[in-house]
Amino acid sequence: MSLAATLIQELQMESATTRRVLERVPDAKLGWAPHAKSRTLGQLAMHLANNPAGVTTLASQNPAELPGFGDADPASTAEVLAALDASVMEATRLLSGMSDEALAETWRVHANGAELMAMPRIAFLRTILLNHWYHHRGQLSVYLRLLEVPVPSIYGPSADENPFAA
Repeated sequence: MSLAATLIQELQMESATTRRVLERVPDAKLGWAPHAKSRTLGQLAMHLANNPAGVTTLASQNPAELPGFGDADPASTAEVLAALDASVMEATRLLSGMSDEALAETWRVHANGAELMAMPRIAFLRTILLNHWYHHRGQLSVYLRLLEVPVPSIYGPSADENPFAA
């Protein structure tokens, strides 16, 4: 199995879990934030939805220029879910075109002409595409808990859902 195929397999599996978390986001609470320094629920949900395509697009460029980061304010959870579907589809398309050699090559990102980071492309994808995605999914599950929204099972039972119960 190619390196890209392993990334795609994990992306596909984890996107189903991410979708289950995002489906719980209540439209009426999109503007809620747990703290003044935190993203709103809607902004965090949209960041989570857009991560796969955004990161994979960045990894497709070499060198890449660090993009500006803004937080979109979705109008609905349906908008977030549509963004997730499009993002995973685009990330899958881009990853499908990456050879093992391309994934092993040193990938660089610049900001204002200065190099910020240089690492194997696959390390960037593992860290920022996948691990970063899981980090924000965990944050979102805490937001849901604070809002008293039932948290779905992610890697095992949650206090609200147990896929292993009889």
